[in-house]
Amino acid sequence: MGLSVGENKGGAMAEMNIVPLIDILLVLLIIFMVITPLTPKGMDALVPQPNPNQKQEQDLSDKTVVVQVIADPKSDKSKLKINSEDATWENLGTRMEQIFKERAEKVAFVKGDNDVLFMDVARAIDIMRGAGIDKVGLITAKLEAGQ
Repeated sequence: MGLSVGENKGGAMAEMNIVPLIDILLVLLIIFMVITPLTPKGMDALVPQPNPNQKQEQDLSDKTVVVQVIADPKSDKSKLKINSEDATWENLGTRMEQIFKERAEKVAFVKGDNDVLFMDVARAIDIMRGAGIDKVGLITAKLEAGQ
């Protein structure tokens, strides 16, 4: 309790003592600080595990896709390869859609021979963009050599 000394001589003055109130607040603050990390946050989730048989398919789908435009010395037309698989201009779009239908990142590269016309490389890029590939990069001879 507090006692006031001063001008009021007639009787006791009622003043609130703040010290016990601050003690109670500090104890409550400590209790809430201790309890807060113990409360669960969120829900438990089980992550699905991949099937061992799908391991080979996943390895193939994780590879970088490179479309090679190769000059054909026998004819005026150029040949196509998707990584090491032969392809034609007619099935390039559908094959790209098949490769990228389950991938999150739709990134592919185009590599053109030195003897290939830029028109053929641009055509390959156009077909790939039409198949839904977001980013198409170019691989040059210097880039492949690491320069």
